[in-house]
Amino acid sequence: MTLIHARGLVKRFADFTAVDGIDVDVQRGEAFGFLGPNGAGKSSTMRMIGCVSPPTDGTLSILGLDPRRDGPKIRAKLGVCPQLDNLDLELTVRENLTTYARFFGIPRKVARERAAELLDFVQLTERADSKVEPLSGGMKRRLTIARALVNEPEIVLLDEPTTGLDPQARHLVWERLFRLKQRGVTLVLTTHYMDEAEQLCDRLVVMDAGKIVAEGSPRALIEQYSTREVVELRFNAESQDAFAGKLDGVGERLEVLPDRILLYVADGDSAVAEVQRRLLSPASVLVRRSSLEDVFLHLTGRTLVD
Repeated sequence: MTLIHARGLVKRFADFTAVDGIDVDVQRGEAFGFLGPNGAGKSSTMRMIGCVSPPTDGTLSILGLDPRRDGPKIRAKLGVCPQLDNLDLELTVRENLTTYARFFGIPRKVARERAAELLDFVQLTERADSKVEPLSGGMKRRLTIARALVNEPEIVLLDEPTTGLDPQARHLVWERLFRLKQRGVTLVLTTHYMDEAEQLCDRLVVMDAGKIVAEGSPRALIEQYSTREVVELRFNAESQDAFAGKLDGVGERLEVLPDRILLYVADGDSAVAEVQRRLLSPASVLVRRSSLEDVFLHLTGRTLVD
């Protein structure tokens, strides 16, 4: 069943077009990701899906309802985990959940039971009576996710769910989100972390300048837009450009960066053997599998967008 359906979706701010006619379908029970550089239109799209910013043009249906007309009904069935934690620092961990439950008209007894279940789910039971302020960043993030689940939502919107967390905390959040998906909850997330997208997303779209430039599963996108392997060569020289011409024909694509040359190839070992046959002696050689980050940078470029 399609829970989110968008066709020709547009969001304009005065004469600036943030989202430029995108088509999106999100199915029940899947984890769907929006990837893109800053200014690509991810957050504007998420705000329209979250019914806090009306579409300028196009069609948008959430849970079979029209956000222009049925915003409150839709919001009651959504869980939202914003990019920045907006927890109430004066309340305890448990009170952050039970107080939030009142916004949805959840009876106190049910709210207390649900809070206990959710704190167990995000592994915060031992901190239930602690104030929020001294919690670590990872704990606050897990509490924010728990709060987004208080109303037993059909869709959970996650904006950059692990930004700023250390590796251990990130992996624990990923594990909790994976368990949510196993329970049949539909996840929609934005992320700048390519490994996060590969870990969590069944499907994703890559956005750039308000448009969708690619769509598919992480593996399918890698197969379509990159090669099986990448060879990274570093030469002891001020500039790597002098060596690029000597590598013509090695692999499907070559990219020269300030500190290294990337060869996109089907077989890394064969490509390295060809480099050696050409009597080139790089200071270091790395053969690795192609990743979603290679796809992302190929589609959106390496130039920083402010």
